[in-house]
Amino acid sequence: MKMSKLGVIFWKELTDYFGSKKFMILFLIIVLTSISVGYIASQNIDTDNALPDYLFLNLFSSSGGTLPSLIFFISFFGPLIGIILGFDAISGERSRGTISLIISQPIYRDAIINGKFWAGIATVAITLASIIVIMAGLSMYTLGIIPNAKEIARIGVFFIASVIYIGFWLSLGILFSTSTKRSSNSALISILIWIFITFFIYMIAGVVADQLAPLGQGATQEMIAKNAEIKTMVMRLSPAVLFEEISIAVLNPSVRVFGYAYEKNLQNLIPKPLPLNQSLMVVWPQFIGLIALTIVCFAITYTIFMRQEIRST
Repeated sequence: MKMSKLGVIFWKELTDYFGSKKFMILFLIIVLTSISVGYIASQNIDTDNALPDYLFLNLFSSSGGTLPSLIFFISFFGPLIGIILGFDAISGERSRGTISLIISQPIYRDAIINGKFWAGIATVAITLASIIVIMAGLSMYTLGIIPNAKEIARIGVFFIASVIYIGFWLSLGILFSTSTKRSSNSALISILIWIFITFFIYMIAGVVADQLAPLGQGATQEMIAKNAEIKTMVMRLSPAVLFEEISIAVLNPSVRVFGYAYEKNLQNLIPKPLPLNQSLMVVWPQFIGLIALTIVCFAITYTIFMRQEIRST
């Protein structure tokens, strides 16, 4: 019975998402942009230097002209998608006076918040899957390249990472939608946090690293390594940095390490593409960190909503 109530909320929210004008406009922009990015990337793939068994993956990491790669596109615009889907999830119901009506029905309160979240995740997954399918079809049409099983597996992992990444911003939007009374305040706070995490984290990481491990004129290799390590650790507090590292390692099998590495260690690495399980070993801390951030953010939202007093207006 409890799962059936969750299903009712899930399908209601999913219908509302796909039926809203804001989503239709957003989805149209995303599709047009993905087609443009896919076409430009297919025209700028370096077939001479690319790995022959992973040529198709270059479509997602290549950029050309003024258009960025798909990795950058999702990293930059993905948070906006999540925030747009979540910023009025609860505050919108409250402003319309429908939240008390829903609560008065024989529906568990946790089914409401869970249904809204999973409906948002499903919307994100369908949107990303559409983008990937469009880009894949475009590349096969223009280049005549058919992805092999190894490439499909890596694209699948990239898809999962993208859903989790945008899911964090979705949960953040729902969090402030739950804890604020107005949707405008929820959207403003979410966007400010997005700007801070996306842009200012790099400057903060540099300042913290220079304070804890200052570099003078006679800085040794160990001092440089410590400074770079601290900077990397601070930067990895940002979900955007975690997602970018995961995407790069998954879509580029030749990537073996992130951050500062001694030249003698790099020289000992065999220049051979890694299998998928080894690529995942390179970024498993980033993967765990991204999942943990999403779970913690939604857990806070869940706790606030379950303890919140909701009165009929």
